[in-house]
Amino acid sequence: MHRFTLAVIAALVAALSVAAVASAGTNKHKAHRAAKEIQTQHFRLDPSNAKLAGCTPGARIDAYVDLATDAVGFDQIRIRGRHLAPNRDYTIFLLEDAEAPFGAAEYIGDISSDNEGNARNTLRLIGEEAFSSTLVNGKRVRVDLNRLGAWFADPADDDFCLGKNSPVTPFDGDDEAGVQAFNSRNAAPLP
Repeated sequence: MHRFTLAVIAALVAALSVAAVASAGTNKHKAHRAAKEIQTQHFRLDPSNAKLAGCTPGARIDAYVDLATDAVGFDQIRIRGRHLAPNRDYTIFLLEDAEAPFGAAEYIGDISSDNEGNARNTLRLIGEEAFSSTLVNGKRVRVDLNRLGAWFADPADDDFCLGKNSPVTPFDGDDEAGVQAFNSRNAAPLP
């Protein structure tokens, strides 16, 4: 009986090992298939106006949008800034229109520049299908949010270029931000 018990245990261990290997192979296949389905779209965000471009030569923000909602349940936006005004916080928004008056807008995250003007962050959200829905004259209206913009998070952060009397905008959580610093007006919109 003892040999029989050992034989049964050995058979069960072997069966479980085969099942685990098969499962790992299936998961690898699913992960490989999902990686093939993910497309990346690049957005270059340029300074929002000529004055800001002159104050921060070579400044730009690159956004790499991994369109992965169907494969993994969310998209990923990898944001990289360089030659930005140093030691500043920027708020990032999905927008209806890249330039004023912007239309509908959704706050999606922040980036912070270091003392060399570099910044990076990775945001997870559904970007490919981002939209706003609101009532207009009693009728529901959908607006696609397929542009990107970045604002100086603090109203004083743009003073180095625009002076102390630069406009205060509502593009931060405390409803006080500086001007739009960068936008994607020169890039193709999100699909």
